[in-house]
Amino acid sequence: MKQKLTITVDAELLPKAKRHARSRGVSLSSLVEQALRRVAGEQAPSFATRWRGRFRAAGRDDPRYDALARKYLQ
Repeated sequence: MKQKLTITVDAELLPKAKRHARSRGVSLSSLVEQALRRVAGEQAPSFATRWRGRFRAAGRDDPRYDALARKYLQ
């Protein structure tokens, strides 16, 4: 569960931090969270770990399965 946090940083640092986050394709909040995880000695969960178990396999009676099977399994 995420919680909101208010922090105060130097006025010159904020635009640099935003540019850095944008260049990495993440939000400033994510960048701060990653830094805090490093300091705390935690590893951020991988993409696979975050999404494991969240998807349900399509059944063979699903028309999407048939379309994908025709496209990729032929």
